[in-house]
Amino acid sequence: MPDDLKGVAARGRDKKAEAGQDVDLNQYSRQGGDWAYDEQYQGFDAAERSHLLKAGIELTDEEHAATFFQADRAVMHCKVSQPGVEVLPITEALARYEWLTDYYWRLVAPDSDKYTAQTALDLDNGYFIRALPGAKIAYPVETCLYIRTEGLAQHVHNIVIAEPESELNVITGCTTHPGVKAGLHLGISEFYVKAGARVNFTMVHNWGSDIHVRPRSAILVEEKGTFISNYILLKPVKSVQMDPLVRLTGTGAVTTLQSIVVAHPDTELDLGSRVYLEAPQTRAEVIARSVTTGGKSISRGHLVGKFPDVKAHLECQGLILSETGIIHAIPELSGEVAGVEMSHEAAVGKIAQEEIEYLMARGLDEDEAASTIVRGFLSIKIEGLPLALEEEIERTIREARKGL
Repeated sequence: MPDDLKGVAARGRDKKAEAGQDVDLNQYSRQGGDWAYDEQYQGFDAAERSHLLKAGIELTDEEHAATFFQADRAVMHCKVSQPGVEVLPITEALARYEWLTDYYWRLVAPDSDKYTAQTALDLDNGYFIRALPGAKIAYPVETCLYIRTEGLAQHVHNIVIAEPESELNVITGCTTHPGVKAGLHLGISEFYVKAGARVNFTMVHNWGSDIHVRPRSAILVEEKGTFISNYILLKPVKSVQMDPLVRLTGTGAVTTLQSIVVAHPDTELDLGSRVYLEAPQTRAEVIARSVTTGGKSISRGHLVGKFPDVKAHLECQGLILSETGIIHAIPELSGEVAGVEMSHEAAVGKIAQEEIEYLMARGLDEDEAASTIVRGFLSIKIEGLPLALEEEIERTIREARKGL
């Protein structure tokens, strides 16, 4: 790799890190994690299976169009069960398809910051997913990025391509072994949604309490394409820092970005979404819900209108449930030509006493009333989730409300 990339990776701080926790890359191990391929998921005990289910990972190939499972540095499982979709480890896909180099590091620059540079210098693996032209993939593609070794740094690069007029639903669970507390996850993801295609991407984070997470994602949506993103983080983590960029480059391209997060004590979340509306009749909606029970949550959103006749809305809502919790909402709108139509609303506060009293007057006790309000605040309709994951999200929300 070029020496300039090595210099970026070796920096003590970088521009993105100035806005949140900086992570010393040298604190984490790159040894171990070479797990054997597991065709039948036989190498997972009951505790692991239960923990993985909390991130929506069912450890089965049934009712999945395809499955991909990477533990630490090793791909333990990869299987396609439905025609019309390809799923491969990214290293294998790059070796098989020469044309894939035209997509690799096209949307995310390897020298963006020290985390991207480190991933480019020392890649473990990641997934390649491609929906073939016109394919309507009925079942979801399930992927898992799993840290199974204490203190390990995991480096992945993912590419998702939805060819013209295809439909694809991807559910990614990112989590740790129940015995792992500390680690680092660096994840690069590039999405290509071609003309008339539709991608529904849901990411569930269920990390350990001392895990640092640095995803770097970018999405390109062509004419009449649709990209829907759902991000769910309800459990403790040390820090997450991400700022995905969606570029709507084709006429009539649409994106919806939704997130529900809980910042627990000693957690720092710096989450954002940027959408560039670069073509006629493009539409964007960004909805962010954040709750703090003692941690810090920064919610960023930036809409950039670059063409007349575009419409976009940004909504950041925060609920503070602890005296020590912090929520910082940063909505931004940039109109670069006449004729754009963009709006935003942001609100940060606590549960209103009159709302609690209203529900108590209808038969709920005070705890039940507060729990009902929090549940309603965090509820965002997410399409295409398997029943097991919906039940786990509901259970997690119930647990999060206890003791608030």
